[in-house]
Amino acid sequence: MDRREFLMSAGGGLGGIALASLLNQDQLLAEAPASTHVLHHPPRAKRVIQLYMSGAASQCDTFDYKPELIKDNGNAWDPGEKVQLFQSSPGKTMQAPWKWQQYGESGKWLNECVAPLGACVDDMAFIHNMVSKSNVHGPATFMQATGFILPGFPGMGAWISYGLGSMTDNLPTFVVLPDPRGFAPNGAANWSAGFLPASNQGTMIRPNSKTPIANLFPPQNDFITRNSDRDVLAALKQLNRKHEQQRAGDTRLNARIQSYELAAKMQLQAPEVLDLSGETKSTLNMYGLDSVDFEVQEGISEAAEIAYFGRNCLVARRLLEQGVRFVQIWSGADNGFPRRNWDSHEDIKRDHWPLGRGMSIGAAALIQDLKQRGMLDDTIILWTTEFGRMPCSQGSKGRDHNPFVFTNWLAGGGIKGGTTYGESDQWSFKPADPANPTMCYDVHATILHLLGIDHEKLTFRHNGIDRRLTDVYGHVIDEIIA
Repeated sequence: MDRREFLMSAGGGLGGIALASLLNQDQLLAEAPASTHVLHHPPRAKRVIQLYMSGAASQCDTFDYKPELIKDNGNAWDPGEKVQLFQSSPGKTMQAPWKWQQYGESGKWLNECVAPLGACVDDMAFIHNMVSKSNVHGPATFMQATGFILPGFPGMGAWISYGLGSMTDNLPTFVVLPDPRGFAPNGAANWSAGFLPASNQGTMIRPNSKTPIANLFPPQNDFITRNSDRDVLAALKQLNRKHEQQRAGDTRLNARIQSYELAAKMQLQAPEVLDLSGETKSTLNMYGLDSVDFEVQEGISEAAEIAYFGRNCLVARRLLEQGVRFVQIWSGADNGFPRRNWDSHEDIKRDHWPLGRGMSIGAAALIQDLKQRGMLDDTIILWTTEFGRMPCSQGSKGRDHNPFVFTNWLAGGGIKGGTTYGESDQWSFKPADPANPTMCYDVHATILHLLGIDHEKLTFRHNGIDRRLTDVYGHVIDEIIA
């Protein structure tokens, strides 16, 4: 290239950059459509469902089989070191209240508490050496949801929304289905967009409520017409745009404008997605919804948990069918005592049985339903909780917090089914190899990889730092990829 060609090329390039900047300032630069989002490598999946067990589900009463706990049940527990627990002193070694059994060709051991998932173990990959940085619910919940123990960071669904964009114009990219009795610790901050553009935050839908989407339709009245409503929204949009032009770089108002526009579209499609009347009887039976009462109950019962979680799982499948990219389903609410979550300090048997049965019936139905519809191949399912529980008793029936080891499992979208990665020690107290634990960063990196994203390249500049979902950590777990 000679000097003249170089100057023409460089000048044109700089001129293009300048033009793009001016067009953006004048609100004339078209946003890139979702289809132009660049993937770093060919994806194996395009959608994600995160099943979040709030309160800390016990790994040694569900998925992490330890014969040592059965053999030493009732004896003094001595791991060979001083153990400082969250709110108790170490009690005696305690086995699960229910029996264990092997399932599938892989021979995976599951507890009776989650036995309905036995039909799916050959589609699942279990990680038994997960470790958290905190044994306090709030920070630990943040860590699994956002990758950080501090508030203010985007949820995984927000990162995926930002990185991949939407697959539909009529529904949100990132949808959250909370427990109908309330929120987990941190509330809506678990699915916020943080410092990402506000349009990437999760949209909450309550399938078990009489009003699943708040404020989607105007109240009944005799003075608002469809035409007047349209005119008001048009005027509001014009005022909002004028307001936005004076506040460059603030994405909140633009996100609100987009939410109004999306709400208008959702008025047509969302009711159809949430209407289960068209589902077959066999599908409703599979999710445990053939004859259940959806009214919110004060305590925890098996029927209630089947209804809540099963309905959310079925709605999640319907959302995926309509192009939603990320669905987060919560089990457990942090709203006082008696407990309505997995935080079983007092009585594992009382709490974990209904929660475990409801979760496993719904999750098993979701895996099987997606599989028979040909959707499991490009949908990742992640089951997680903020940390685990101790192998010793708290009091005589409960278990205290255990941040040192717990279990995650994944299925679908490029995951190698029938596999187990990582191992806990003989008591399910710590990783068998303390030098090589698995962190949420590794799970998040693996999910992004299967979506076609290099977790080190999905970044956002914030306060002078190139932030990412996996912070400065994380590696893809190749052993669980098919």
